[in-house]
Amino acid sequence: MAGPETPDATGASPLKTAIRDWWSECPMTYADTHGGTEYRDADGRLIAVLPGSREFFAKADEIFYRWNEPLHVGSRRFARLFDYDRHAGGQVLEVGCGMGAMAMNWAMAGARVTAVDLNPVAVAMTRRRFELFNLNGTIIEADGETLPFADGQFDFAYSWGVLHHTPGTRRAIAELIRVLKPGGGVGVMLYHRHSLLYWYGIRYIEGFLNMERLFLNARQLASRYTDGARQEGNPYTWPVTQREAMEDMFALTEDVHIRVLGTDVVPILEQWASRLGSGDLPLSGVKALARRWGWSLWITAVKSAD
Repeated sequence: MAGPETPDATGASPLKTAIRDWWSECPMTYADTHGGTEYRDADGRLIAVLPGSREFFAKADEIFYRWNEPLHVGSRRFARLFDYDRHAGGQVLEVGCGMGAMAMNWAMAGARVTAVDLNPVAVAMTRRRFELFNLNGTIIEADGETLPFADGQFDFAYSWGVLHHTPGTRRAIAELIRVLKPGGGVGVMLYHRHSLLYWYGIRYIEGFLNMERLFLNARQLASRYTDGARQEGNPYTWPVTQREAMEDMFALTEDVHIRVLGTDVVPILEQWASRLGSGDLPLSGVKALARRWGWSLWITAVKSAD
């Protein structure tokens, strides 16, 4: 009997096809509704924008950048994570480009950017962004688990918040490492299973209090109550632990570092008690919780030069 990973006539498994189709219908637009194109203004009113327009990218970027504010250095977005100067002129690969914000920042910093996504809508939007802003880059539709590139092609490769949405997370990371030049760097952001959001928001609130654990397993709970929770139908999301990343996914690389990112922690604390996290708990305490129990793991490593 065919299972969820049995390839269809095109070579894709039903699960991978479902992932591709869902993200095509519900792309990460950072809108008021997941996958939508309506954004709230300062007065709380919903404003509809045209997908692929300058206004669309500005609205999506505003929210995306705000969610990750601690990672910026002035106007250089994500400069606390990415060494743009080091890779100026170098070959940089992004797997899972979404609406193209990160790829745009790399291109503006002088990198020779290649960006891929399983989702054709993301590919189209990223190409449109590069066209609008007169940027150079190669943007193609591809599966992160089987990248169409030669060994040792890139100086730096990264993926932000994507590879926990594929059943072959380990294969996808191995592919990122394969296409790196010896000594090249890799960075991957994956959702963190040992986090407040997962244990409190998903396992406790949804699984225990709402009793959904009676008909959903742990992976199904994570899939349902992470990205696109209000729309439901997200086929696959499975956060990882730091041990899995260190001892398994990046075991064959060098200089592995894991940083826990926790911009989600304050909203969770505020669910527990009014104003907790926004004033009642010292900032040092909030930061300590975020560094231990945040929702995102930023994992960096270097491909062996041997």
